[in-house]
Amino acid sequence: MRIGILTGGGDVPGLNPCIRSVTLSADDLGWDVLGFRRGWEGVLEIDPSDPASIAASTMPLTREGVRGIDRLGGTILHTSRLDPRTHAEGDRTRHVLHVLDKLGVDAMITLGGDGTLRFTAHLAAEGMPVVSIPKTMDNDVFGTDYCIGFSTAVSRSVEAINALRTTVESHERIGVIELFGRRSGETALLSGFLAQVDRTVIAEVPADLDILLPLLAEDKATNPARYAMCVISEGATIKGETDEDHLSKPASERSDLGVGHRLGRAIKARIGSGAVIQELAYLMRAGEPDALDRMVGFAFGGLAVQLLQRGEHGRMLVIKDGNYTHVPADTLLRGRKVVDVDGLYDPAAYRAKLMRVEGMPMFLY
Repeated sequence: MRIGILTGGGDVPGLNPCIRSVTLSADDLGWDVLGFRRGWEGVLEIDPSDPASIAASTMPLTREGVRGIDRLGGTILHTSRLDPRTHAEGDRTRHVLHVLDKLGVDAMITLGGDGTLRFTAHLAAEGMPVVSIPKTMDNDVFGTDYCIGFSTAVSRSVEAINALRTTVESHERIGVIELFGRRSGETALLSGFLAQVDRTVIAEVPADLDILLPLLAEDKATNPARYAMCVISEGATIKGETDEDHLSKPASERSDLGVGHRLGRAIKARIGSGAVIQELAYLMRAGEPDALDRMVGFAFGGLAVQLLQRGEHGRMLVIKDGNYTHVPADTLLRGRKVVDVDGLYDPAAYRAKLMRVEGMPMFLY
């Protein structure tokens, strides 16, 4: 048995523990593991008749070769965001299947977010044995309560938010911290709650400045230290704005000001307070994984190999109600995962709320 494995989309801490777990679990069965570099882009760059292209885009994974990688952030296989169906030369699905066949890959394990896993589901429909593993610090893959990378991103964000308090307080300003989260505000919601900021703006609820700005002004005025803190999702919108560019592109691809800077500009203009504006951006997913992402990475990697050993494929690994399980690979196509605003958020106060905890899983979903 030869397993192929790749990582796609943005890097997150926890990918390397998962890669190590897959490799060790497969090695215990006497199976080979072939890593593909740069996600699906690396697969497309391979000409099966050209050994040089194979060497440039693959990495044989061995027990000795993955020693210690679990302590590293990012992914040793590197990554890309390419979907072979949207290639400049047209749909390259046939080429992907051709490469996998010629390299003797019996099954694929893919680690990725929404885009990577959508193509994995497409391969499953084409008859390729696959197991997909959700990873994204936004935690927004539909069908699972948890994605690799989420816990570390929240932990990094809470640490940074609380560290910024020293500067914001020293200058008696309003801190605006913009966090990744284009389609879902879950990372901002949880980070803001755990850091106990004054207000949190999520992607699901437009910010009405006529309400939000007076609240922040009051927060600052009533704080003996004369400062306030606000967290905002990169995908949040400001009521009254019509520029669709703010909604359609991630912060890394926009030439204009991100929503955090736009909110900070409004704070200065409308309530006369100075603002400290900070986009945490890639720092949220930099560095080594925390304990939870190591645990989930190891567990998902082992489970993926166990499914293939049992002849089960076309599956996506998930956590539901705190339990490891698996669902059809195309489950993520069936809906959109967003914050439960009614249950977890007060849109009038721009704050998280915990209305119910008893009987709920760890992340309250």
